[in-house]
Amino acid sequence: MNTRFPAAGRAARQRGASMVEVLVTLIILTIGLLGLAGLQSRLQASEMEAYQRAQALILLQDMANRLSANRAHAEDYVTGDDAPLGGDIACPTSTATRQEIDSGEWCNALLGASETSTAGNVGAMVGGRGCVADLGNGEYLITVAWQGLTPVSAPPEGVGCGANLYDGGNCVDDRCRRAVTTVVRVANLAS
Repeated sequence: MNTRFPAAGRAARQRGASMVEVLVTLIILTIGLLGLAGLQSRLQASEMEAYQRAQALILLQDMANRLSANRAHAEDYVTGDDAPLGGDIACPTSTATRQEIDSGEWCNALLGASETSTAGNVGAMVGGRGCVADLGNGEYLITVAWQGLTPVSAPPEGVGCGANLYDGGNCVDDRCRRAVTTVVRVANLAS
């Protein structure tokens, strides 16, 4: 018996165990890295959704300010839900009235004209559309709708701007349509 190296006998029995431990560690590490890659992908999609919502809110406030500034002609801004500005229609180009200028500028902003690249307009949401609806009594519902990246749930009833224009692929039943709204109240100063 070797009294100088008492562990020498045990080391000979454990030679293969370290290779199995390394393989198990590599498998666990690989699974963890795949999970991290999936998380990173999901975070990028969430970041893009947040960016689009921020852009929509800026454009929503832009039209609310335009309508308020030209309140004497607020009814001229009404597009209805069936004829939204933006999307795949040509923007108005007439500059005869303040409302026509505002509608043309807002339409171009919805199409992303505020920032361009070699690929075209990139300064707004995907498929941005805007609607102004007359609610009566001097109240106007302004809506900005756009294409979300993943299906979630459709906007609530009553928000018809861009309805059924964002279906296709894995997006059905308006589950990829995103929308933000605000109500602008215009006082009747004539009485």
